[in-house]
Amino acid sequence: MTVGFIGLGKMGGPMAANVARATPGLVCFDMAGTEGRMPEGAVAAASIADVAARCSTVLISVPDGAATLAVADDILAAETCVVQTLIDLSTIGPKAAMRAAALLEPVGITYCDGPVSGGAAGARAATISLMFGGPASVFEANRALLESFTGNVFHVGDSAGKGQAMKLANNFLSATALAATSEAVAFGVAHGLDTQTMIDVLNVSTGRNSATTDKFPNRILTGTYDAGFSTAHMTKDVGLFVDGAVEVGTPNLVGSAVTETWRACDAALPGSDFTEIWRHISKM
Repeated sequence: MTVGFIGLGKMGGPMAANVARATPGLVCFDMAGTEGRMPEGAVAAASIADVAARCSTVLISVPDGAATLAVADDILAAETCVVQTLIDLSTIGPKAAMRAAALLEPVGITYCDGPVSGGAAGARAATISLMFGGPASVFEANRALLESFTGNVFHVGDSAGKGQAMKLANNFLSATALAATSEAVAFGVAHGLDTQTMIDVLNVSTGRNSATTDKFPNRILTGTYDAGFSTAHMTKDVGLFVDGAVEVGTPNLVGSAVTETWRACDAALPGSDFTEIWRHISKM
C-alpha cells in the first residue's frame, strides 16, 4: 500500500508529519506549494493526478466541501489512477461527504470520511480523535495508518457522512461551551469577580466544560489565543450543524443562536483564532 496525503495546512501538515514517521515513502501534495510544507521523509507529488497515479490509499485534509469535491474531480480526471480508498480528514458536512462518495464509487474508489478533533496542538502530538464513517472492512484495513497520527479512533458508521455528523455534533458543543462560558465570565467580571477565581470555581463545579478546563486557562487568560483553529472554521462548522439539523428536522434553537454569535465574531475579528471570541463577547 502506497499512501498519499493531500493538503498540508495547519492540520494537514502536522498530521502528515506523523504519518510520514510511520509510513516510509509517503507521497504528499499541497496546492499552496508542496516542497515548503512537505514533512521530512516524504516524497513530493507534482499534482493531485500524480498522487492518484502512485497511491492506493489517499488521505486528504482540505478547508471545505468544495475543496473535497475538487480533489475528487481531479482524481476522476487523472489519466492513470490506482486509488482504492480515499479517507477525508476534513470537516465538510454529511451532504458533501455523501456527494464525494457517490462521485467516486462508480470508478471503484471507496470514499470514507474521518474528520478529526483536537486542534493543531493535538495534530502535532498525535492525540487527536478521528471519527470514521465507512465500511468496517476498510476501517480495519487502515486502522494502523489512522492510529499513526491519532490518539483515539472511532468507527461511527458504515457509510460516508456518519463521521461528519459526529464531528459537527462535537464542534457544536465545543462552540456552544466557549461562547456560553465567555458570556458567563463577562457576567461575573461585570459583578466584580476575578476571572481566574471564576475559572477555578467552575472547574470544580457543575459549570465545568472544555472552555473552562482548556481554552480559558491555556489560551485566553494567558493572552496567547493560540488554539490553532480559526473563528472562520468554527463559524463554518456550526453553520453546517444548523444546516444539517434543518435537513433532518431536529431542533436547532440553541444552534441558530450560537451560529449567529460566531458569525458576528468572525465579522468583527477576521482572521482570528476561535478562542478570541472572548475578546469579542467581553467588549460587547
